[in-house]
Amino acid sequence: MIDKINIRVYACAVKDKKVLTLFEEYAGEPLMKFPGGGLEFGEGLIECLHREFDEELNVKIEIVEHFYTQEEFLVSRFRENEQLLTIYYIVNIVNEEDFLILDPCIEKTEWLEIDRPDNPFPLPIDKIVFDKLKEKFL
Repeated sequence: MIDKINIRVYACAVKDKKVLTLFEEYAGEPLMKFPGGGLEFGEGLIECLHREFDEELNVKIEIVEHFYTQEEFLVSRFRENEQLLTIYYIVNIVNEEDFLILDPCIEKTEWLEIDRPDNPFPLPIDKIVFDKLKEKFL
């Protein structure tokens, strides 16, 4: 039974037709995803993104635009009682020279080519977003 909602806020940091991706292990499963994370109580969407980039990657961001909000019902892959709502923004990293992985869960980061023929994202909404990035930037 669904009895919780988990609001997730993610960023597509795009430069030179590449998008920043994070690789981490979650619930024992390797995961490639966009930077961002869970909205905390009392926090706005933009605040959440700024906090996540600061905590995880030691950088400041500039919000360019809202990019995509999930439109369909989705149950969390990791918690069967949770409904997910994900929101994505296009961002620029302001101080890339300070980039440093601070979150021990993040194994590595990679600037992924947007024009690659496949869609490598394992999570269903990330797949939609990557396809939309192709439409926008190619």
